[in-house]
Amino acid sequence: MNEPWKTDRWFTSPWNFAPEVRSQLHFAKKIKLHDVTLRDGEQQAGIVFRKEDKIRIAEKLAEVGIHRIEAGMPAVSKQDEEAIKEIVKRNLGPEIFAFARCMVDDVKRAVDCGVKGIVVEIPSSEHLIKYAYKWDMAKAIDLSVKATTYAHEQGLYTVFFPIDCSRSDMKWVLDLLTTVAKDGWMDACAIVDTFGGLMPHAVPYLIKSVKERIPDKPIEVHFHDDFGLGSANTLMALAAGADVAHTTVSAIGERAGNTAYEEVALALLTMYNVDIGLKTEKFVETSKLVQELAKVTVRPNKGILGDMLFKIESGIVTSWWVNVKDEHPLEVVPYHWNLIGQQEPEPVLGKNNGIDSVNFYLQKLGLNCPEEKKMDLLQAIKAKSFEKKGLLTEYDFKKLVKEVVG
Repeated sequence: MNEPWKTDRWFTSPWNFAPEVRSQLHFAKKIKLHDVTLRDGEQQAGIVFRKEDKIRIAEKLAEVGIHRIEAGMPAVSKQDEEAIKEIVKRNLGPEIFAFARCMVDDVKRAVDCGVKGIVVEIPSSEHLIKYAYKWDMAKAIDLSVKATTYAHEQGLYTVFFPIDCSRSDMKWVLDLLTTVAKDGWMDACAIVDTFGGLMPHAVPYLIKSVKERIPDKPIEVHFHDDFGLGSANTLMALAAGADVAHTTVSAIGERAGNTAYEEVALALLTMYNVDIGLKTEKFVETSKLVQELAKVTVRPNKGILGDMLFKIESGIVTSWWVNVKDEHPLEVVPYHWNLIGQQEPEPVLGKNNGIDSVNFYLQKLGLNCPEEKKMDLLQAIKAKSFEKKGLLTEYDFKKLVKEVVG
């Protein structure tokens, strides 16, 4: 019988489902992912998405089942504006949003694109307003009220996006949110960790504080990955009751990137038993498309997405894999490769091999080696790996067999 931590598609920790753990979780009834690949993702230095690129990515995100797509910022370029209009026109399924500075003119451009919603940004830390923008506080508040009011009057679902709020004085930022909610407009409020400096244990406190001040507004979270905590912080926020998570494909984005939607969605499904309706089997192919169009790569052993994720070099793990692969593969991997569209686990040839690695490749390639020669063959593999400073090919292996066996 399946347990939530152990199915035919994944095997995680049963401790995730201990009553003492579950009692701390307060997920919203319906969680949405708001994908910002086409806007914040493109802000990663060196990435350029042309109009046709953005359309292809939006179509792919729709196939995955992403709930909302932030299609771009019309003010950036004419091509961005045209891409947003075309994505809206195609009626792909997800809700289409645009991004705007806290300026009425930016909001007008978004209205002209036909989007359903808009994310309106404003600096929300006193120090950023003073040193980076060189504004006074009254200007920031006035712009926020005018832009959000106009967006609401135009029928746009308006998400207020206070930049750098995680480094703000708590009273200041809560007063700003309250003022915009009262004098301007917000359909939802985003908590924005612009520089990734929020630790996971602080997230529930921040969510609680904002909910207490504006209890009738959904909470969205937008976390960056400068300390490698984007996904962890996002999961903490959702477990504390946040309604929407801003994410990108493969964590691309400004500086160290944004929260990876693949990590959040898979963790929700396999560790929290929260299914948000995505087609997880499309994760890898979607990532590869974005990598191709963005001209970037992910590290080869990156969780979920890496090309080398399920390559097995260790001799002991090869032994395990040979024993379990036909009936109990999840003893060696935490989730089935088909769940995410990955390649099946496969032993490879290298320095860390053991005798079972040798046996595996002898059988795979239909070669013979006397038992008394197998250790010599293993040592030859290790020596060749040192020489190449990497893995061996099947051609290398055949050549070594010939040399050792004679």
